[in-house]
Amino acid sequence: MLTRQPDAALLLWLLASIGNTLGAIVNWWLGKYLLHYRHKRWFPIKEKQLVKAQAGFQRFGVWSLLLSWAPIGGDALTFIAGIMKVQLLPFTLLVFIGKAARYAVVIWLADTLLL
Repeated sequence: MLTRQPDAALLLWLLASIGNTLGAIVNWWLGKYLLHYRHKRWFPIKEKQLVKAQAGFQRFGVWSLLLSWAPIGGDALTFIAGIMKVQLLPFTLLVFIGKAARYAVVIWLADTLLL
């Protein structure tokens, strides 16, 4: 797309960043509202893992959400943020910054390597 329409890079960046952030908000919501099912067999995180994840999140705080772009652990991080009841506005801003930076790098690399 970038090679055919280089002016569309900004729109591509914005849509990818917003779309990925909306997906993270779904994870946040799941963490926030499904926690009361944590003792059910189907709950995706066992109690021991949950305690460990909560301790890690408390150690690094909401700033760790800047790493939510990571392919491994990013989704879990947004889920744990919901469990930890991080407010939606700071959550959304930090996640968007992280994901937007990721897509800016991806688009820049694609533009640099493909053109």
